[in-house]
Amino acid sequence: MPIIQVENLIKKYNGTEAVKGVSFEVREGETFGFLGPNGAGKTTTINILCTLLGFDSGLAMVNGFDCKRDPHKVRQAIGLVFQEVTLDNELTAYENLKFHCYMYNMEKRLTEERIGEILEVVGLADRRDDIVKKFSGGMKRRLEIARGLLHRPRVLFLDEPTLGLDPQTRSHVWEFIQKLKKSEGNTVFMTTHYMEEAEVCDRIAIMDRGRIIACDRPDELKKALRGDTIYLKTSDNDRAAVEIEAKFSLKPRKIEGGLALLVESGEKFIPRLFERLETGISSVNLKRPSLEDVFINLTGREMRDEGPSPRQRP
Repeated sequence: MPIIQVENLIKKYNGTEAVKGVSFEVREGETFGFLGPNGAGKTTTINILCTLLGFDSGLAMVNGFDCKRDPHKVRQAIGLVFQEVTLDNELTAYENLKFHCYMYNMEKRLTEERIGEILEVVGLADRRDDIVKKFSGGMKRRLEIARGLLHRPRVLFLDEPTLGLDPQTRSHVWEFIQKLKKSEGNTVFMTTHYMEEAEVCDRIAIMDRGRIIACDRPDELKKALRGDTIYLKTSDNDRAAVEIEAKFSLKPRKIEGGLALLVESGEKFIPRLFERLETGISSVNLKRPSLEDVFINLTGREMRDEGPSPRQRP
């Protein structure tokens, strides 16, 4: 049985469907990526799975428990790390973790044992009595992940876990997450704006306009996108788009500052483009299929355009 099961999930806001009959499964022990532009419905879906939001119809199960009928049991089975920092900066690392244990009614003996263990794992044992406001961004993120793991959840939800961190710190946080996943054996359900992070997922679901439009392993998603992507900037992108469609029977996708073209053989197509396009070309870039290309092809938007979305509350 999958550890997360979603079937024909529907959520409406003022009569408008934000989630339109979504269905997918997450297998136990896998890292599952959830991607989509703003307004796609992914935040709504995640909030439903975390029991922060109700839904109109369908099925949402986590660890064998119904999100609607058994929300308390679902909450006991999950850990949450939000994109916003939710630590109390005026408390110590130890006090932040201890408060979390109180929230889960953990026994005092178990509380002390778990806090000691997890601080060692995240490399913050020597900072347990330091005020959190003195911590760096990477240290705060590690502490938040540690907090989410204190009660040994079966599923760890990571919503933009490295948002706002520098590349080196992002890399360190992901090394830490992968290490924890191996030692704890938990399932990771994550969202991210960084495609290099999405590459670590066992499978990825892409959501757009309230529906799942693709769900597969990263390599299979890229294989399905046959051909190369050409990123093009011209003196008049609107005019160039019309011209390319008329002369090459290709419909370019408009992206920030330019156009994106999916072609069968980029190296052969670029000389033809320079030869036949009358609109002036200022830059051209050839890329082999990547997850970013898959995302653009399926949604018509670049992942970096999405930006952090406000977390909806019930």
